[in-house]
Amino acid sequence: MGATGDELTSTQPLPPLSLPNSMRSRFVDHVNGLRMHVLEAGDPADPVIVLLHGFPELAFSWRSVMPALAAAGYHVVAPDQRGFGRTTGWDDRYDGDLASFRQLNLVTDVLALLSAMNIPRVAAVVGHDFGSPVAAWSALIRPDIFRAVVLMSAPFPGAPAVAARPGSAVGFDAALAALDPPRRHYQHFYATPGANADMMGARQGLPAFLRAYFHVKSGDFAGNAPFPLGAPTPEAFAKLPAYYVMPRNKGMAETVAATAPSPSEVVSCRWLTEEDLTFYAAEFGRTGFQGGLNWYRANSDQALRVFSGRTIDIPAAFIAGARDWGVYQSPGAFEAMAARACTRLMTCQLIPGAGHWVQQEAPEAVTSKILGFLRETGR
Repeated sequence: MGATGDELTSTQPLPPLSLPNSMRSRFVDHVNGLRMHVLEAGDPADPVIVLLHGFPELAFSWRSVMPALAAAGYHVVAPDQRGFGRTTGWDDRYDGDLASFRQLNLVTDVLALLSAMNIPRVAAVVGHDFGSPVAAWSALIRPDIFRAVVLMSAPFPGAPAVAARPGSAVGFDAALAALDPPRRHYQHFYATPGANADMMGARQGLPAFLRAYFHVKSGDFAGNAPFPLGAPTPEAFAKLPAYYVMPRNKGMAETVAATAPSPSEVVSCRWLTEEDLTFYAAEFGRTGFQGGLNWYRANSDQALRVFSGRTIDIPAAFIAGARDWGVYQSPGAFEAMAARACTRLMTCQLIPGAGHWVQQEAPEAVTSKILGFLRETGR
């Protein structure tokens, strides 16, 4: 693509943003080199909750949670994170500034946003999917600012050991390729130069691709019945659904097309309406996916070893859908979170019937769990 996030959005009109009356949209300048788009709800004088989305989502993914949190007495702030949506100033090139997508800089984005908004401390930071590690590292590094943390769908296994060496991605990929039939991990695919084009140029069209991707990872898909995988062997990973460990000869667009929802399933999907889907497709149609894909490519950050032995010592909670494979996709991560990484893990809640997009699929339950956790901590 070769353009910056600013160039992508400056020449194209923004699609309409349909929000509840209690929510508002604005831009915050000078945020660690970004012009950050933010959704807000609630009185700015109230305690703050920061909501961090994952991939391929946006601040918009919190649309059904924010009004209820605001009604409970919180100022709720949800940004489009670096590489996503209406936030600009990021490098969308495959061979561009990959370092800007590493965890420490993503945490700096959040800190810079709070500084620009004159918010000195936060009652809770909530992260879903790839927003979960950003929330976790924020809590671990700056407990003076973030007073509680909610991790959603992606467990946090803790800081890497000082002596830890990056695993051999080449060796692991070769082991999956040797399976019968040959497979590859979705994160390996997302790191390839052709991943963005695969999804942007999906034969079924971008809206249909996104519909299938959201469907297959949701509680609506009958094939989602997750369980712990045990040891992290190629054979164990092969038990994951195809959207995690893909057929070797297929891209993500073709992989999810095989399990696209039927017309009746589309009609019955209340948590992702056609209007919602149209908005997602319009946003990613403008920006592409490369910004979000760069998060996967920058995920192995050896600089994080400096925090070896540090734990999250503020009150913590974990929330996910009971039908979400994300809880178990990294063998041992859930157990490490509970045993070592979070010393004050107060609750783990798996919401019945919900899948990976839990805050969209079951917003009332998620809101209730977050507010219950904050009441328990006295926040």
